[in-house]
Amino acid sequence: MDFKELAQMRRSHRKFTEEEISAEEVQLIMRAALMAPTSKSQRAWQFVVVDDKMDLEKLSDAKDLGGQFIKGAAMAVVVLGDPMQNDCWVEDGAIAAISMQYQAEDLGLGSCWVQMRGRGLSDGTTADEVIRGILDIPENLSCLCVVAFGHKADERKPQNEDKLKWENVHVAKY
Repeated sequence: MDFKELAQMRRSHRKFTEEEISAEEVQLIMRAALMAPTSKSQRAWQFVVVDDKMDLEKLSDAKDLGGQFIKGAAMAVVVLGDPMQNDCWVEDGAIAAISMQYQAEDLGLGSCWVQMRGRGLSDGTTADEVIRGILDIPENLSCLCVVAFGHKADERKPQNEDKLKWENVHVAKY
C-alpha cells in the first residue's frame, strides 16, 4: 500500500487478539522509531519495549483513565526523553511514536497512543512515577506516552475523506 492509503487506514485500535508479535515485527517497529527525525539529529529519546503480561497490566494502571486496554496488548513501547538534555523531547518522542504506529499499520498490526505526560492517579501520583517504578527508569527521564501494539481484534473503517476539515488549512495567511 502507498503512504496515502496507509495514512487513511491507520486508526487507533484498543482491542487485540492473544497472538504475539514476532521478533521481526518488533524489530521493524523499533527501526521505524530509531529512524524518526529529531531536533538537531540528537536522537536523544529512549524506548522500553514491554511484553511481560504483568508489566503490561501494571502500565495499564499508571493513570486513572484511558490506559486500561494496555493490558490486552501483545506489547507496548514506553517513549521517554530527558527534558534537561533536549528541549524538543516531546516533539521528538511524538514523531517516533507515530512512526512506530505507521510501521505497525503497514505490518497489519493495530496500535494506540496512550498519553502519559501530565497524567496520573487521583491520589496525586504521576504516571511518570508509576512507570518509573515498574520499569526501573532513571530519574532524569520522563515518559511521554506508551504505545500499545497487537494483532487487531476489531475492524475500523478507513478515515472518511469527506470528513477531512480542509477549512482548517490556510494558505499563505490565516
